Amino acid sequence: MALKNNIETGRLGEDIAKNYLQSEGCNIIETNWHYSKNAEIDIIAEKDNILIFVEVKTRSSLSFGHPFEAITPHKINKVHLAIKAYLNTCKKKYKSYRFDGIAVIGLKNPKIEHIKNLGQY
Repeated sequence: MALKNNIETGRLGEDIAKNYLQSEGCNIIETNWHYSKNAEIDIIAEKDNILIFVEVKTRSSLSFGHPFEAITPHKINKVHLAIKAYLNTCKKKYKSYRFDGIAVIGLKNPKIEHIKNLGQY
């Protein structure tokens, strides 16, 4: 039961993050882009000819820690592999690329925290 709730919470958080990015003027290109079974990019967006890869972490509360605590070095390495694979398949060339993190805290009145440039390319 908890796994299903975690998956649902994650999907809701990704929808909230997607809406947030659109409100910030981003165009959503892809969601849940899979490179392998263990490497996924939650959101790929574009703004001002910059390609933005976004890792979204969601918590219904801070009882189990801040969402950004789940973006570990291991997770960052897996996302970097997926980013490289995506860039190899991408036909359009962009001015630059970056890797952002979005934390969604709470689902009813969510607080959104956005860290830009966890890694720039």
